[in-house]
Formats: sequence, structure tokens, C-alpha cells
Amino acid sequence: MNQPFNAKNQPLSARQQEVLTAVLDLMVEEGDGFSMAKVARRASCSKETLYKWFGDRDGLLTATVQQQASKVAMPAMFGEGLTLSGFKQILEAFAVSWLEVITGDVSAALNRLAISHAGSGTSRLGEIVLNNGPIEMSRRLRPVFEAARETSLIEIENADHAFRTFFGLVVSDWQIRKLLGEATRPSQKGIEITAHRAVDQFVTLYGVHEKPRNINA
Repeated sequence: MNQPFNAKNQPLSARQQEVLTAVLDLMVEEGDGFSMAKVARRASCSKETLYKWFGDRDGLLTATVQQQASKVAMPAMFGEGLTLSGFKQILEAFAVSWLEVITGDVSAALNRLAISHAGSGTSRLGEIVLNNGPIEMSRRLRPVFEAARETSLIEIENADHAFRTFFGLVVSDWQIRKLLGEATRPSQKGIEITAHRAVDQFVTLYGVHEKPRNINA
């Protein structure tokens, strides 16, 4: 799990994380048009404290999105003896955690707001969500893909391209359905099935397969 940071590039304290939870609650309820004064009232702290901890409103938004992204757990890497089974276990555990987060109401609210402001020039939320969402997930998985390539478990030319494929297989239509207002979320069993299927499909696409022997040779 990647720890979000405050304006001084220090890990957040428990109190600072409480403030970010208040921001998330406000965004779910009202969108991102909140003021620092409203956050201060909701979190029972002063505006001066908010500016001291997070720098400015964009800093507060960045820390809030990072806190949400930190809920996606990154399984521990196996050692040098990475096997296909171990590789699949890592990807599947990551996919389950990722789906649990992005199909929740908070992530859906953040993504709806980011999309609504994209290209408007009035808010950096879209950029913040992009950098701390898909791009951050790609950064976390890069060492896993590269380790699998180095141990000849998969054949990929570019880890970023491999991530985009994995993203599509894992997310499928869950996220778009949530963004369009579907109230229900997938069950835990549904998430696990989706993650397992996505990893199997990814390995089928990129896995190293033994070439058929030429029986006439």
C-alpha cells in the first residue's frame, strides 16, 4: 500500500487522514466545489491548519485522491524464483483489491467529478485522478511485469502497453457501469471471478508458450 503524503512530503498522521476522509465525504455529497472553510468545519480544524498541512486546495485534492488510491493493496513480490503460479497470484490479488476500490461509491464519485472537469481549465482534478489512479497503478505493476519478463514467464515489449491490456481485462465494464449510475456493486465472489478470468486471459495473451515440435524434422 502506497502511503499518501502531506505538503511537507511526510506520511500523513491519523488526524490528517481524518481530514481527507471528511473531504471524500463532501465530494460524494456535493462534488468538488467545496471551500477550504467548509472542509475545516466538517473536519473540526482551522483553515490555517489545512493550508499548513496540504499547501493549497490542489494539494488537498491530491492527498485525498492518493489516500483513496492507497487502498489498492500491492502484494509482496516473490524472490528471484518467480514462478508462473506466483506471478498469477500477485496479479490476481492486485486485481481483486483494485476492483474492490474502483467499484465503491467514493471512487465512482471521484471519477465522475474528474470526467466532468476534464479539459475545462477550471480544476486540476482530472489530472490529479489520472496521475494517482491509472498511471500510479501502472507504476506499481511495472516491476511485476518486468520480473515476469526477465524470468521468461511472459513476452512483452513494453510494460506500459501490457498494463493497458491488463487494465481493460480487469476493469471490464464494471467501472463504466458504476460511472453511469448503477447502484449495485459486484459481489465479492463476482470480483474474485472477474480477477481470476482477467489474469488467465492476460497470461494467455502474453505467456510464453512452448512451440509445437516439427514431427517431420
